[in-house]
Amino acid sequence: MQEHFARIIESVGEDLNREGLRDTPMRAAKAFQFLNNGYEKTLDEVLNDAIFSADTEDMVIVKDIELYSLCEHHLLPFIGKCHVGYLPSGKVIGLSKIARLVDMYARRLQIQERLTRQIADAIETAINARGVAVVIEAKHLCMMMRGVEKQNSVMTTSAMKGIFREELSTRSEFLNLLRR
Repeated sequence: MQEHFARIIESVGEDLNREGLRDTPMRAAKAFQFLNNGYEKTLDEVLNDAIFSADTEDMVIVKDIELYSLCEHHLLPFIGKCHVGYLPSGKVIGLSKIARLVDMYARRLQIQERLTRQIADAIETAINARGVAVVIEAKHLCMMMRGVEKQNSVMTTSAMKGIFREELSTRSEFLNLLRR
């Protein structure tokens, strides 16, 4: 990967022997590996048995989970926040594991629509929840730095599963709680 970055830097007309660029191919390769480390993880590893029995059936919401991902179309970042809600069916997920699950999928080449669905599907699979809701709001540098160059646009995606899809009142409760 380091060699590829060296070629890319040279192809834009830069001199790899220039002081500031000498170690850039190595640093860029390390950064790219880190930004895509979600491929090295599995759902079971991330959850690490942090699924617990619980007698609650009330909605669980984790809001404002920071996320950083790379758009698969331009390899530019999109940055935002993820909101997750679920209705347990005898099991809950350890709080930090929800954020780790978001990171696992975000740290892959992505489109926001797929990322939203992957998070919802993973939670549904992990605990057989009666319903799962995921909303992601993100700014995409591919829209801000190039192309249309719109600085204030925010993309919002949602995935509603189970009761959140079937029951308008449940979906509305979740969306209203996000506004608080």
